[in-house]
Amino acid sequence: MKAYIFPGQGAQFTGMGQDLYESSAKAKELFRQANETLGFDITKIMFEGTAEELKETKVTQPAIFLHSTILAEVMGDRFKPDMVAGHSLGEISALVANRTVAFTDGLQLVYKRALAMQKACEIEPSTMAAVLGLEDHLVEAICTDIPGTVVAANYNCPGQLVISGDVTAIGLACEKLTEAGARRALVLPVGGAFHSPLMEPAREELAAAIEATTFTAPACPIYQNVSTFAVTNPAEIQKNLIYQLTAPVKWAQSMQNMIKDGATQFIEVGPGNVLQGLMRKIDRSVETFKAGIE
Repeated sequence: MKAYIFPGQGAQFTGMGQDLYESSAKAKELFRQANETLGFDITKIMFEGTAEELKETKVTQPAIFLHSTILAEVMGDRFKPDMVAGHSLGEISALVANRTVAFTDGLQLVYKRALAMQKACEIEPSTMAAVLGLEDHLVEAICTDIPGTVVAANYNCPGQLVISGDVTAIGLACEKLTEAGARRALVLPVGGAFHSPLMEPAREELAAAIEATTFTAPACPIYQNVSTFAVTNPAEIQKNLIYQLTAPVKWAQSMQNMIKDGATQFIEVGPGNVLQGLMRKIDRSVETFKAGIE
């Protein structure tokens, strides 16, 4: 069975999506729709923007979404998923690709999500850190004892867990985790504490937009970050998406459940190959591929 997986923030690069634009009339039309929907020329930033411009949350999130969803569209009949999943932001890409959410609705959600997250980041100085080489339960236990807000945010693969919280608490947690034997506890260059309680203002703002969006029965199950299991009920998908901003991304658990349910091939759709790398650490026995135009 084929599982198609969609990346999140951090995979952006200058020139992303240009090959799609130049090789497909359908891609050209979708990029045109995107510029119109967003009210600015995101296509130009994706193709020619500097790394700094692409790093802005309000650009990064829609850019990655566009690269992923337009690639899935351009693949045409070759895009035949038995199941899908998306890492954080990638979950909305997956929902468009499996026909739960319309392309323009998905893009609007992604843009509102980016702006709401940006706003939440400005309320309190916050950040994230990658913890390598320590078991999940030890990381969780140490975070529980730290004053302030610090929680497990991204369960990426065995031995790699990202924590999220206020700047002081993250700094202290990194010290304690290193003392406890973590190979590394490295603060990440991100603007805020994504997938933590500090994103509550963003969750509240986005909830209204998600509730106002039409969700239809998907073409195949989605394994969501919040629940980790196959979901096909549109109301349940909608509810899980609302809680995603403040809940951890249970990526490793989702991938393990897809494998249990019969996935033997994982195809990454979008920029970069981060998810293929994580999959090799989750289970080396499954095949991983990069989606392409050809």
